[in-house]
Amino acid sequence: MQVTRSTFNEVMVPNYNPAEMVPVRGEGARVWDQNDIEYIDFAGGIAVNVLGHCHPELVKVLAEQGAKLWHLSNVFTNEPALRLAKKLVDATFADKVYFANSGAEANEAALKLARRYALDHFGEEKDQIIAFAKGFHGRTFFTVTVGGQPAYSDGFGPKPGAVMHCEYNNLDALKELISDRTCAVMMEPMQGEGGIIVPDPAFVKGVRELCDQHNALLIFDEVQSGMGRTGKLYEYMNLGVTPDILTTAKSLGGGFPVGAMLTTDKISASLKPGTHGSTYGGNPLACAVAEKVFDIVNNPEILDGVAHKEALFRKILGQINEKYDVFSEIRGKGMLLGCALNEKYKGRAKDFMTAANAEHLMCLIAGMDVIRFAPSLLITDEEITEGLARFERGIAKVLANS
Repeated sequence: MQVTRSTFNEVMVPNYNPAEMVPVRGEGARVWDQNDIEYIDFAGGIAVNVLGHCHPELVKVLAEQGAKLWHLSNVFTNEPALRLAKKLVDATFADKVYFANSGAEANEAALKLARRYALDHFGEEKDQIIAFAKGFHGRTFFTVTVGGQPAYSDGFGPKPGAVMHCEYNNLDALKELISDRTCAVMMEPMQGEGGIIVPDPAFVKGVRELCDQHNALLIFDEVQSGMGRTGKLYEYMNLGVTPDILTTAKSLGGGFPVGAMLTTDKISASLKPGTHGSTYGGNPLACAVAEKVFDIVNNPEILDGVAHKEALFRKILGQINEKYDVFSEIRGKGMLLGCALNEKYKGRAKDFMTAANAEHLMCLIAGMDVIRFAPSLLITDEEITEGLARFERGIAKVLANS
């Protein structure tokens, strides 16, 4: 069957508006479309393809597991899930792991656990969840309500209650809002969709202290910032603040759908048998691939290399900006970077993304004012340099047509 981009408009629900080109194969940080045109990938499947496309070790383990066992449900456990959980526990603050299929599902589990834990230990009045403006935690109705972007949650009827929002990086605002009724504070230790916002370390430490004062759980959504993207396995390790619950997905599977919620023995006890579940959570295929991703990412050679790649991005982007004066700043950390547009180009991030795509570079936006890069941790210096040359050509065309 021959399919093209126009087939999308015929058969797919119109909640997406994908690019005109249709990718058909990838290798490392490069992708080829139906016309065999090569693209450099700075998008990484929205911070997912942490080891690039078709990494040979991931292909191998997927084929091996595919010949053994695909699916069981949670009536049974399986070896890949147990091995992956053990490695996650050994490498982090956590004692226990719950597997899901996505970041949204991991966050849904975290929020339900926080409510259940508060009920078990403090009573039903302790139900308030505080999150932050411009946050993003997924598209289930609970997670999209907790996410601080009303445009994503409005228009679907009554929202889950007892959810409050305050300004990110503003500890005084949180002090005004938090109380003994608060059961959890949920935050990204670096905001992704909200514009690649790196918090003040003092703010994060203050959030931890306020949670402790009010017996509230601190939930870190590391769906986008986790699995080596910032040069540590998880960003909380850079910040020196330990959450009570952490969620991880995206890069965890390197492109295979998987998510996980990590927490402590004491807190996990509130999810007794029957309180929560997932048919596909802990799937042997997903966990086998994620285990291999973990093994590759969680070593000093890969993690230490992230800072060098970030420095190269920043150096070349600085040179581009000296020439064209389009960015107010380069935000982010590691292989999660945002080019924030200055006042002259506010609201035009999509124009720059589209122009880059026309120059055969895949990138993202984070809101209307930030162009986002989330490439593979294995991207080479040559691919960074060539990709940014393509990006510069796209910038030049946008400015020429302004």
